[in-house]
Amino acid sequence: MSVLVVSAVGLVACGDDDDDGPDAITTEAGTVPVAASIPGTNIVTVVATDYKFSELPAEVPAGTKFALQNDSTAEAHEMIVIRIPDDEKRTIGQLAALPEAESDAVFAGVEPSTVIVALPGETGQAVEGDGTVTEPGRYAVVCFIPKGADPDVLAEAMSNTAATGPPDMGTGPPHITQGMYAETVVK
Repeated sequence: MSVLVVSAVGLVACGDDDDDGPDAITTEAGTVPVAASIPGTNIVTVVATDYKFSELPAEVPAGTKFALQNDSTAEAHEMIVIRIPDDEKRTIGQLAALPEAESDAVFAGVEPSTVIVALPGETGQAVEGDGTVTEPGRYAVVCFIPKGADPDVLAEAMSNTAATGPPDMGTGPPHITQGMYAETVVK
């Protein structure tokens, strides 16, 4: 899974009793809202801070489009949304703690549905996909940008369409190791 950031940047349970489904679901991260289904829109803005995602519903309908707002004042963040294989039963916390080789094996052959990158204080820009998730299943939402990466280097890489490889973003630990991961279910 850690290879995804390099590829993307290089490329530039609580509920109610009605039949509409639950308003919130309890997960290992606590109780989180379920996305409201607004006819014709289904846009969910996820907020990134140092080092977590918020406003990410536990469940969204297929066809939901994610957006990313970075509320950090210093760190760039990305939101990689990747489908967790159906036979994988571990929690996102357990998957995030795996050694790189084992994590890469779990996600071998699985492409991210979307990758959105946001500089400090800005709205994200999709660098892979358009933010829409269409296939039902469990999805990991992760950030692999290294802690302390220079946002200016990232901005240059995103604007340089002639880039032939990923930018040098430093050697800090990836944000996922700081707890920047979450999970959502697409129905």
